[in-house]
Amino acid sequence: MSDKNAELDALIIGAGFSGIYLLHRLRQAGFRVKLIDAAEQPGGIWYWNCYPGARVDSHVPIYEFSLPELWQGWTWSERFPSGAELRAYFQYVCDKLDLWPDMTMGTRVSGARFDAESNQWHVETANGEELRTRFLFPCAGFAAKSYTPDIAGKETFEGEQHHTAHWPQGGLSFAGKRVAIIGTGASGVQVAQEAAREAAQLTLFQRTPILALPMQQQCLTTEQQVQEKPGYPAIFDARRHTSGGFDANRLDANTLDVDAAEREASYERLWRAGGLRFWFNNFADLLTDERANRFAYDFWRDKVRARITDPSLHEVLAPTEPPHPFGTKRPSLEQNYYEIFAQDNVSLVDLKQDPITRIAPEGIQTAAGLVACDIIVFATGFDAGSGGLIDMDIRGLQGLSLGEAWTDGVRAYLGNSVCGFPNMIFHYGPLSPSGFSNGPTSAEQQGDWTTGFLVYLRENGFSRFEPDAEAEREWTGMVEQIGAMTLFPKAKSWYMGDNVPGKKRQLINFPSVAAYSQICDEVAANGYRGFVFTP
Repeated sequence: MSDKNAELDALIIGAGFSGIYLLHRLRQAGFRVKLIDAAEQPGGIWYWNCYPGARVDSHVPIYEFSLPELWQGWTWSERFPSGAELRAYFQYVCDKLDLWPDMTMGTRVSGARFDAESNQWHVETANGEELRTRFLFPCAGFAAKSYTPDIAGKETFEGEQHHTAHWPQGGLSFAGKRVAIIGTGASGVQVAQEAAREAAQLTLFQRTPILALPMQQQCLTTEQQVQEKPGYPAIFDARRHTSGGFDANRLDANTLDVDAAEREASYERLWRAGGLRFWFNNFADLLTDERANRFAYDFWRDKVRARITDPSLHEVLAPTEPPHPFGTKRPSLEQNYYEIFAQDNVSLVDLKQDPITRIAPEGIQTAAGLVACDIIVFATGFDAGSGGLIDMDIRGLQGLSLGEAWTDGVRAYLGNSVCGFPNMIFHYGPLSPSGFSNGPTSAEQQGDWTTGFLVYLRENGFSRFEPDAEAEREWTGMVEQIGAMTLFPKAKSWYMGDNVPGKKRQLINFPSVAAYSQICDEVAANGYRGFVFTP
């Protein structure tokens, strides 16, 4: 980057949905803005998570931008696109919106500090450059930092080992290999389905059974999508008014308000619809009433058991008693996951019965013996919400780092700004809908709001803003109170920060896109209450 680009109105970190959309909107509003990202190409999580089988769990057109200049000229090949197709989509978006002149890829942020005298952020990159910007917008997303458990002997393994979020960009063949997958969340399920096709032996190490839902994948034709496009504006408008940013809300009725026949018919309809419908479009009390939740779990269990040919695996993969309330961990989507266990080359290790003791040069040692392997896949998830932001070494007033500010848990007003860190707003982060939301929906809602906020600052001559400490406390406490009214605390999940040792247990996501959007709009309508401004 040249010197003429050093002083900016706004600097965006991250080229995923949030960063790309914010770049577009701020440019439209006349701000001098740049975007930087450590990846070589845009896409955010879809660049880094290039493991075999990587695929989105939101169907299209829900999972794309609502800008007519984009969707009118783009079609997909599948209802749930692959990571490769999403990469191509990001290239198309950057071309169509002519974003490249204001994007610098392959540039990692190594630190950022706020200078109170100039009211500017000084941002350092790993290659020694420094940029100065009035406003800083980290858009790393909620899954920017991977988590790998500390297993003894990991450094001694003689084969290949990769976390799904750090997969070799050139790919890795499973053909004829002995593959071990640690973790059976979304990425573990997706990799397993691919590895089962070609690996000599596939061993899955499961701590908690995944309550996966049938994807019901479909191939899409260009003709079909062209016919459906006149209805896209209504779909995009509707998704902002739902709790998850999808194309439907929960049913109006509670589970126990209907008889058994109607309940079963509703479950069957949602099951056949596929995707996450059985989660986000289920009865209104699914995530608040444990008795109601049990009906949904039992339906799921019976559907899955019918697909597992080995009865000895019923209790391991679909236990009689739920491992946690259904939906309190984000359900993964699968296409043939439960069928692969009928194959001779696939086996399952139940870590509750046979825990890993260490990793040896030849493979994974468990209490029962050695599982020899050539490739270890760590499908162990992320330090969600806060991890990626803390890793940037962002320092606010008096040099306080974001990690230090969040020692006792995440706090953030509106889930986007932190007291002590002036002129900074992060998108798709903790205490906003983020992990509960469809990504493009949140990207557009937050991007539009932030653009309006910066226009307000410009029109009123403000050079600095910061959230009020009391407003921050109230917001953080409200999210905690909402969480306590749900079943989410009854599960050990990344939603609650449980997957990372030492992380404070708290609900890290605001549970409704529609409610969040309404509150943010009310804040704006009332002079952006909760913020303190300086000329």
